[in-house]
Amino acid sequence: MLIPKKHQSWISLIILIILSLGVFSYSVRRSTETGFARRVVLEAMAPLQSLINDSVDSVADLWNRYLLLIRLEEENRSLRKEVALLRDQVVQYREGFAEAQRLKRLLALDGQFSRKTVAARVIDKPPVSVFNTITISKGSVHGLRAGLPVLTDQGVVGRIMETAWHASRVLLLVDGNSNIDALIQGSRTQGILQGFRSTGCRMKYVPKTEQVKAGDIVLSSGLGGTFPKGLILGVVAKVDRGDGGLFQRIDVTPAVDLRDIEEVVVLSSEERSQP
Repeated sequence: MLIPKKHQSWISLIILIILSLGVFSYSVRRSTETGFARRVVLEAMAPLQSLINDSVDSVADLWNRYLLLIRLEEENRSLRKEVALLRDQVVQYREGFAEAQRLKRLLALDGQFSRKTVAARVIDKPPVSVFNTITISKGSVHGLRAGLPVLTDQGVVGRIMETAWHASRVLLLVDGNSNIDALIQGSRTQGILQGFRSTGCRMKYVPKTEQVKAGDIVLSSGLGGTFPKGLILGVVAKVDRGDGGLFQRIDVTPAVDLRDIEEVVVLSSEERSQP
């Protein structure tokens, strides 16, 4: 029967130990003898003992290396855990910093209006709904009511549709039921900005005689009293005067990316107290 290579060295070591012990036992029994026989025994044991010592040293070295590898693996595992923890902390710090920057920009809006503002978080974005809405974290106990404008630092998001005590539903300006009195910043041409196909808006009732071009800024006109004058609504994306009809078709891209909003500001109906 063939002996596996990985066991041959161990078997050889055992044989050497047995031979050494045999010679050593013989030496002890004949310890009273002197002369030629004792010298022969000592001469025979010397290479065996040297070989055994080398083998033992080799095994001890292998064992020490094994223990070292185990210790290095434990240290490596511990370091990997520390790296993962630090990576998570970096992600949290970056997220906290980004949120702080967004809130800072929103709070900067507070001094731009004569009315008080209420900051809120977006807590729900229904993927499927009859209306294009979001839900925010403030409600009637915070002074909110239906019809109030909802903004970010980039422009208009929509208006409050309904409120609960601690939450409100916001109708986005891209919804077909959203209508905002608007004007073109440069020409001062007025019309109605209406939501269109849930992704953009159209500015309606603008005569073909009015000069409107792609890239023009669309602002709230202030008519109707819901939205103060001068709020950014969007940018003209496309103008089509067509062949028939009185009005041109003006496609508008909202100023706010409604897919990514996380915090908003609601413009309340309460006027600021004068200092």
